[in-house]
Amino acid sequence: MWTLTNTTENGIRVKTSSFSRHHINVTMTKSKTCGNYVNSYMAKAEALSCGFDEALVLDTNGLVSEGSGENIFMVRDGVLMTPPLPSVLEGITRQSIIDMARKLKIDFLERNFTRDELYIADEAFFTGTAAEVTPIREVDGRSIGAGKPGPITKKLQNMFFKIVKGQIKGYSSWLTYV
Repeated sequence: MWTLTNTTENGIRVKTSSFSRHHINVTMTKSKTCGNYVNSYMAKAEALSCGFDEALVLDTNGLVSEGSGENIFMVRDGVLMTPPLPSVLEGITRQSIIDMARKLKIDFLERNFTRDELYIADEAFFTGTAAEVTPIREVDGRSIGAGKPGPITKKLQNMFFKIVKGQIKGYSSWLTYV
């Protein structure tokens, strides 16, 4: 199990799953229905059984899609990228990162990318309700960048945690106080 320190400071190890993300014509891929989670569970269980922390799921064309329950971002040559919506679940945290990147004037693209492009990325991270902003230090035994969270990941992660703690003005609509 991850600890907050391991997750946010050191990053996680990821394995490409042998299970693909559902194709958009196979099921209702935009819904968070029970049946869709079976595929994610199988991908995650496979990764854990091989000693990794999380799974990377490719789409049926072999392109990077997402984690077992997270959206994925990578940084290459200072450009932040994430797969476009037709091939991934539309995540609230994903959109938050996109909005933050624009605010920070980080170059950003929504585009498909391959597993080997991810292997040579400078940085990578997952986002999601539970994952928040989780750096990826390794994919399939290959270090991503320096093998630790990079500067863009840290900048977005830092801003994200300040926003969710109510420390940055202008984001109150993102928060629900309890």
